Amino acid sequence: MNGEPIVLDHIPFHADRTGLRARLGMTDSDGYSSDLEDLVARAEQVARPRAIFRVSFVDQRSDEEIVIDGVRFASRVLRVNLEPVHRIFPHVVTCGREIQEWGERVSDPLAQFWVDTIKELALRAASEYFLAHVQEEYRIGKSSHMNPGSIPDWPLPQQKPLFQLLGDVEGKIGVTLTESFLMLPTKSVSGILFPTETRFESCQLCPREVCPSRRAVYEPQLFDARYRKNQHHE
Repeated sequence: MNGEPIVLDHIPFHADRTGLRARLGMTDSDGYSSDLEDLVARAEQVARPRAIFRVSFVDQRSDEEIVIDGVRFASRVLRVNLEPVHRIFPHVVTCGREIQEWGERVSDPLAQFWVDTIKELALRAASEYFLAHVQEEYRIGKSSHMNPGSIPDWPLPQQKPLFQLLGDVEGKIGVTLTESFLMLPTKSVSGILFPTETRFESCQLCPREVCPSRRAVYEPQLFDARYRKNQHHE
């Protein structure tokens, strides 16, 4: 393989109180506002969001597979998206084990809901920090990313080769991969970031109608137009 994985483990986390209250449907005058503030302040003390990534290169391409630093991935969409690309950034980003374990000790159901939302904010902070770091250090310009499990063409079991590519993810940032290929802490994301002039979101290929995380409109003709075999010269 090429260079060693890089760990970002000094990621600051300061929750946007106004945005958090809006997400929770609360106002400044809400009777629970002080309780939420106490919880957020404690979460900021505990949280240690992290990211691990590596600068990787495409070794081989076939019809529906791609080899990255010696590790094979099966996905037609990934293979086509990386057609003009050589340098890519496999990664795992997490809210951190510390805030996960702290949240598990919170017993009040309402506070548990608040903690879950705060963990999402910690994950977002880590994701934004990771992207900004890569942009600053490697000047990749416009970029997109793909996540295992986000579309049928690149299912969740593809987490296994991604973790293989990144090495000791658990030891480095505390994220474990379960037998069902889910990540713990649950507020973690994995994927491949790549430079591209053609915007891509997995949501464009996902027909799920109700999804709070949707970032783009479903385009039912996109797979046939861009990814169907024989649409491109291999």
